[in-house]
Amino acid sequence: MSAPTSPPPVPRSTPRPRPRPRPAGGARRRRRRASLAVLGVTATLAALAGASVGAGPDPPEKRGAGEPPTRSERAVDQLSLKQQVGKTLLLSFRGSDAPDYVLELLRKRRVAGVVLFGDNVVSRDQLRGLTRELQRAARGRAIVATDQEGGSIRQVPWAGPAEGQPAQATEREAASAAREGASDLRSSGVNVNLAPIADIGAAAGSAVGGRAYPGDAGEVAASVGASVRSHLRRGVLPTPKHFPGFGSAQANTDDEPVTIDTRRARIVKRDLEPFVAAVRAGAPLIMASHALYPALDRRRIASQSPTVLQGLLRRRLGFRGVVVTDSIEAEAVLDRSLVEVAGVRSVAAGADLVLMTGPGSYTPVYQRLLARARRSPGFRRRVEESAERVLALGEDLRRRAPDAR
Repeated sequence: MSAPTSPPPVPRSTPRPRPRPRPAGGARRRRRRASLAVLGVTATLAALAGASVGAGPDPPEKRGAGEPPTRSERAVDQLSLKQQVGKTLLLSFRGSDAPDYVLELLRKRRVAGVVLFGDNVVSRDQLRGLTRELQRAARGRAIVATDQEGGSIRQVPWAGPAEGQPAQATEREAASAAREGASDLRSSGVNVNLAPIADIGAAAGSAVGGRAYPGDAGEVAASVGASVRSHLRRGVLPTPKHFPGFGSAQANTDDEPVTIDTRRARIVKRDLEPFVAAVRAGAPLIMASHALYPALDRRRIASQSPTVLQGLLRRRLGFRGVVVTDSIEAEAVLDRSLVEVAGVRSVAAGADLVLMTGPGSYTPVYQRLLARARRSPGFRRRVEESAERVLALGEDLRRRAPDAR
């Protein structure tokens, strides 16, 4: 086997498909179904409304005295610090073949997996061969993710759903579309979908209005919950996004910094409702927004805020899965720091996976995370906690895979 080559330099930004205009209508048909579906989240939201989301994060959960270690706890203890750091990273590459350095990183367990985009996908046979190669290198535990929202946001062109979320006007339609898309992805070897959009895009000029489910908070929550359940039943792990809600944004964080000046009470009562539904439906991953929410944290964007990720998402909503950042190369991130600094800030704040959509980002981000973990016992514990969650996710993926190896 040839030695791994070095990744190319970090790009300043990664273009993404632009959202389509959102079709009107469909809300009235959904009200009865949605009102029933969201009854389970009402008490949670009421509790959130009375809680101070500015409170500090809870300390990491500890195993009780005398309790045997879990499988993931035993597994993380077997990893070196270099491997634990690698488990916090999800990388990308160019072209239809996996570069040698990507396969080598998977073999050495120094990366959690990959995210695939359109230039990685040529045909059904090519994609299946690529995902099998990636899984062989990772012993069947690699995260192989893509962004398959539907409509114009489809990295796998032959996979569903053909229509985007705005055209899925009922909870049943959202469930059906998720089943179709997840089945197609699973047959191609993709095991994580960076969808659905859980933002409420009803605001005029919303940056995600052309990508989000139609309707009010309760209706969107019902559709998100249905999508999460359908993905899981088809063996693909969904990733609701962009926490704590991006529907009020007038621009995309891929392109520029975004501040969402929504009042805390409105975020809690409206924007969080679809995420509460996602957590209740068993969402194993949630993606954090790169927007700034002054009502929650005046200084730090959501993906770098302990108040948002740990205080709100984990403690208040009770989420125990994997928190993944949006693209670390987004302009909203680069406006504040280099990618390697952003990676450290995100993991320190409570993110478990740093999503890198630029092929050159791996080396600087990995090296900075490793250096920080070597210097700081507290950060090292934070890395270990994330690695443990990602290992548990990998075991789940391995169990769900039809023929991972």
